[in-house]
Amino acid sequence: MPVLPKRLSGFTVIPIAYPSSLHFIYARAHTPPKSKTSKSKNVLPEGRTLFLVNLPPDATERELTQLFKDCGTVERVLFDFNSADAPEEYASDSDEEMIEAAEESDTEARPRKKRKLQTSEPKPPKVIPLPSPSLRTLRKTGSCAHLIFLDSSSLAKALSPPTSPKPWPSSEEPRGLSHYMAKYDNERPPLDTIKAHADSFMECFEFDLSKSKQEAKYRKGEAIVDEDGFTLVTRGGAYGQTLGGGVGVASKKFMLTGQIGGRKKKDKKKEKDAFYAFQKAEKQRKVILDMKKNFETDKQRIEKLKESRRFKPY
Repeated sequence: MPVLPKRLSGFTVIPIAYPSSLHFIYARAHTPPKSKTSKSKNVLPEGRTLFLVNLPPDATERELTQLFKDCGTVERVLFDFNSADAPEEYASDSDEEMIEAAEESDTEARPRKKRKLQTSEPKPPKVIPLPSPSLRTLRKTGSCAHLIFLDSSSLAKALSPPTSPKPWPSSEEPRGLSHYMAKYDNERPPLDTIKAHADSFMECFEFDLSKSKQEAKYRKGEAIVDEDGFTLVTRGGAYGQTLGGGVGVASKKFMLTGQIGGRKKKDKKKEKDAFYAFQKAEKQRKVILDMKKNFETDKQRIEKLKESRRFKPY
């Protein structure tokens, strides 16, 4: 086996031993940016943060914590951390203590309020969730992470080159092909589970719908009047009608013609002629007979005209 370099471009080379392969992780101490307004100074404390590169795509926080357990206690792990999108929840310990102390002083200064008696209201039904087994998150190849130790001595131990490859910690979560098989089964739950989930969701929806109707301003037989004194009017029928009753407004047709719009009578449907084959044949036969009859009458009329025009000298 060739001799591996202990350091490379300022990074410590950490070989990771898999059952059938070898992987390399590169580590160095985190250096905070020079800008004073950066959020990463509170999130990533200097002297306790380890920067890792070329992590396995399926690495988890638990596995990294177990990998560096011999170096010291790991406080937290941040994958692909971006200082521009630093969340507010990762604040420094001193800031958290100051906030807690301020909240305690405020609670002591404020007088205690009397608790209101809770009225018995119907509890909303709960939606039965679909089964969701814990699956590891797959990241991009060569992803990075920040490991924050509890003290600076742990960081120094983690940066010392190992004498032999470190074994990757085992986990109960599926990995490789078994991960995709578990994901496939998770996306296709049994029909009984889907039915229970859908029924509980519809019960929750109907409960919210009935509650919104009870809390609505509309009451049957009462007109809705806004803050300025205007009555809500809707268009409907010959006369407009208010929600709940009250003042009515005439429709456009009534204002123009003065007639109440009634329903138009529908014309009776006429039977179609020559719809069937025998009807077509009878219609054609009748047309031919009429043509022959007209032809004979026209012949007789022409003969009469000829006889009336003949010259008779005697």
